[in-house]
Amino acid sequence: MKTLKITLPRKKPMDWLRFILVWAAGIATVAVLLYIVAFILINGIPHIKPSLFSPTYTVENQSLFPALVTTLIVVGLTLLVAVPFGIFTAIYLVEYARRGSRLVRIVRMMSETLAGIPSIVFGLFGYIFFANLLGWRRSIMAGCFTLAIMILPLIMRTTEESLKSISDSLREGSFSLGAGKLRTVWRVILPPATPGIFAGIILAVGRIVGETAALIYTLGNVIKMPENLFSQGRTLALHVYQLSVDGHYNDQAYATAVVLLVVVVGINALSAGVEKRFVKKL
Repeated sequence: MKTLKITLPRKKPMDWLRFILVWAAGIATVAVLLYIVAFILINGIPHIKPSLFSPTYTVENQSLFPALVTTLIVVGLTLLVAVPFGIFTAIYLVEYARRGSRLVRIVRMMSETLAGIPSIVFGLFGYIFFANLLGWRRSIMAGCFTLAIMILPLIMRTTEESLKSISDSLREGSFSLGAGKLRTVWRVILPPATPGIFAGIILAVGRIVGETAALIYTLGNVIKMPENLFSQGRTLALHVYQLSVDGHYNDQAYATAVVLLVVVVGINALSAGVEKRFVKKL
């Protein structure tokens, strides 16, 4: 009785080299990330004190609480402005506009151009247009609209790619059952595309929270509790920057960086939870 032998194809030297390079790149990326997080936690946690969360900022306490409140307001308002525009524009480009049309090419070219512009240029534009021309001055409103323009290409692009990844057979099947365009998009296309859309939103949140250059020109650098949307303020990232520049508050800067890290992780976790509930409802 003959024994069946199965021989696996041998890997070529280049295959092994690619395998090693991929694993090395992955391990190096994770190692750098862990080092950065550990460095922030080790240097920041020992300096976290109750005085850092005082409602009012003073020279003695270096409170980060006004910056924390301003950061949450800036994130929420910026997403409220940018997310609907980005998602609806992407839906129009993928589902309604004629594929390959001149309008689609122009919009995508402009979107990619905006994505490559340095943030300080957005800050100068926001200062000239929102702060001076519209009369908003340096305020939360001017900063949020400037950040909304910055993250709009990111949300548009990720939403487009998520919608394109959905097979056309789903659209054709929905149309064959008598569903209209809007119902097909809302009930058939969006649910499987939601994870990719939320991934883009999470990336946008990271850029909002970590932005400093654009906000110096539009939001201002005043550390106080915001009275309204036309008040000046300072986000956590700006607060860390200012404490580091002063040179006398490095311990408070590290502590603020720890809080900023926790805020980013918390917002990402909240976004993931909202994504799951949203997909279930759809």
